[in-house]
Amino acid sequence: MSSSLRHAALQAIATTKYALSQINYKDGHIKDLFASRVFSEAVQRERLPKPVFKALQRTIRQGAELDPAIADAVATAMKDWALEHGATHFTHQFQPMTGLTAEKHDSFISPADGGKAILEFSGKELVRGEPDASSFPSGGLRATFEARGYTAWDPTSPAYVTEGPNGATLVIPTAFLSWTGEALDKKTPLLRSMEALSKQALRIVKLFGHDNVKKVFTTVGPEQEYFLIDKHFFYARPDLVAAGRTLFGAKPPKGQELEDQYFGTIPERVLAYMADVEAQLFQLGVPVKTRHNEVAPAQYEIAPVFEDSNLGTDHQMLTMEVLRKTAPKYGMVCLMHEKPFAGINGSGKHNNWSMSTDTGENLLEPGDTPHDNTQFLVFCAAVIRAVNKYSKLLRVTVASAANDHRLGANEAPPAIISIFLGDQLQDVLDQIAEAGSAKSSKQGGFMDMGAAVLPKLPKHAGDRNRTSPFAFTGNKFEFRAVGSSFSIAGPNTVLNTIVAESLDYIATELEKAKGAGKDLYQSIGELLPTLIKENRRILFLGDNYSAEWHAEAEKRGLPNLRTTPDALAVILEKESIELFTKYKVYSERELQSRFAILCEGYIKTVTIEGNCTALMAKTMILPAALRYQEQVAGSIAALKEAGAKVPTRQTALLDTLVNTIDGLQAAIEKLESALGHHAEGGLLDHCKHARDHVLLAMNEVRKYGDQLETMVSDDLWPLPTYREMLFFK
Repeated sequence: MSSSLRHAALQAIATTKYALSQINYKDGHIKDLFASRVFSEAVQRERLPKPVFKALQRTIRQGAELDPAIADAVATAMKDWALEHGATHFTHQFQPMTGLTAEKHDSFISPADGGKAILEFSGKELVRGEPDASSFPSGGLRATFEARGYTAWDPTSPAYVTEGPNGATLVIPTAFLSWTGEALDKKTPLLRSMEALSKQALRIVKLFGHDNVKKVFTTVGPEQEYFLIDKHFFYARPDLVAAGRTLFGAKPPKGQELEDQYFGTIPERVLAYMADVEAQLFQLGVPVKTRHNEVAPAQYEIAPVFEDSNLGTDHQMLTMEVLRKTAPKYGMVCLMHEKPFAGINGSGKHNNWSMSTDTGENLLEPGDTPHDNTQFLVFCAAVIRAVNKYSKLLRVTVASAANDHRLGANEAPPAIISIFLGDQLQDVLDQIAEAGSAKSSKQGGFMDMGAAVLPKLPKHAGDRNRTSPFAFTGNKFEFRAVGSSFSIAGPNTVLNTIVAESLDYIATELEKAKGAGKDLYQSIGELLPTLIKENRRILFLGDNYSAEWHAEAEKRGLPNLRTTPDALAVILEKESIELFTKYKVYSERELQSRFAILCEGYIKTVTIEGNCTALMAKTMILPAALRYQEQVAGSIAALKEAGAKVPTRQTALLDTLVNTIDGLQAAIEKLESALGHHAEGGLLDHCKHARDHVLLAMNEVRKYGDQLETMVSDDLWPLPTYREMLFFK
């Protein structure tokens, strides 16, 4: 029966034709499509009374406190606009600590006298919703019987309308809080961290005389990687359905060895899917810019331009939702697990982060001569200090059972956090550290291509380093360790907070010096060399994959938290609690809840994978292997009965089969024993048991299962193989 599923999938893939949606950009220009379903600033300007519009913009642009008096006017305008777009319901969309989005839909219809109905949406309904908070993970913040929770309108992330087959819905981005005021979501701490950073950054910006700056905000541009496989394969693989990754799969004859996938021609069905996704995202105001094949077969990437961190986070969640939702239209499933296939590159989500003022200045823009750009050097030094001092916290933000399979696998950065600055900037900082000041900046010049018809291209002063976890890439830092399935809210919350602390430290030192009558630039000239010397251990230009770097990192005292259980304890360290409570990003209870949720997530993930591994091994792989063993044994018996000499290789094949099957059965027993054992102690102890016993036992079962895949007759093998899933497009 199992083998028939695989072959039915292959038959369906070979014969099914999909209607590839055609988007007409001739009659409707792409620029007119953008943000057409968003209650944008332009729409607000058109539909809101001028005082209401100005008050709302002060909140959005300057971080001013929201004026409750404007809520009714905004709600009325938002409702009328949504109804014109076919909306029948509204929802407060929030980001609980599941890592996904959640929503409850309410109709605009309210009963009226005479058996009639009216359409209503009040300011009260806009500002606050009341969903059940008891069914979301809270890490002990809420008891099961304590159901009340609140959603609070986030005016900095514009509402939009999503279309379904039968009507549309007005989606209002919100925060999610408990009845007692604790954050039950990922948005609230992110907004708090953005305010903390803005407050500290403004102190330094004003020291440089920029009194017109009212707000500093962080920007983010996440590069989303993902896999696409045919849906018939997906549903024939219980591990993909249950765990999002393959728990079995022998190495295919061809993987990514020929390096012919990266930036290759995009298959027609995939390109149609990408265009459909982009058209939907354009309408929702998501500024997606780039699409291409990634390194691994069946792997792809979509990336936006930079946005405010909060909006960029919301848009990233929306991008993942649209990617997943659209794939079945084209007969595919979108996989966002960090390591869905063993032996080939996994998927990340490079988090490109920077700081900008409300006047449009990128504070991490070095210019052509960074040695002369004192303001840039101060902000850059703040980031370096933050990453060095709190590297363990950054490691926590990318910790999960899934991402553990990717980090350090010579395809993604290692768990050791370090910073790559590039030759130009590294040289400038070295000058400052050694001589107290920098006198020059390396210049790239131009490249002569050797053919007169080709233009001379400007050359950067340094190369990029794709092995670095935290790399400076021109006017931003790229945090490359974030996993593909992650919300970027967590990494950016921590990044904002640790940089806020560094900016606070630097601002305090410079303000002290100013109070003592020192010149600003003199004070900076005294402070920068010290900052660089104290934190230069985090700077590394070489190959982060090399064994030499791991040894060097250990000498430098850089932490190497290889797995999630190693990293999670950092959340509850005294230094972490003091940091987050000082800047009011997390309370101590909120940190304890995050620790509990991350631990529980790790344990549950590994347990689900372990149960699925055992089930597939017992009900799919073992029966197929036993049937093949029976066939081989029958063939040998037939030869003996006929009086023919049985070749040694055939008896050896049978012996190998018998031993491999026996090894599989023994490994299954060991796995089931590990799954049935409950570790003593707290949550971390249970995490370590899952890592040290369940995962190891799973790997042993997989070893025998993958061996059998290379031995059992193809017509008997029940699971779609890597060579099929990765290359049938």
